[in-house]
Amino acid sequence: MPSHYLWQGDSLILHCHLQPKSSHDEFCGLHGDRIKIRITAPPIDGKANSHLLKFLSKSFGVAKSRITIVSGELSRQKTVSISNPTKVPEGALVETK
Repeated sequence: MPSHYLWQGDSLILHCHLQPKSSHDEFCGLHGDRIKIRITAPPIDGKANSHLLKFLSKSFGVAKSRITIVSGELSRQKTVSISNPTKVPEGALVETK
């Protein structure tokens, strides 16, 4: 079972490693036991968290209000909860071997 995500009822719990100030937004494989997500926003004044929510909202087809940062608000290591995702983007739930 992959360690970077799990389902709790209808919610997807995603363990992320965030790389801010990237050239583009993307899921880019595993970083240890977390999914690495690159985003363009800088880690200043909550901009990276806000941009992460926007990116995940678009990627999983849900409103931003259905995504919660469960832990790691001030860290690159974050855990987010996505309530009732309508789609799963390619690369987000990579399988471990």
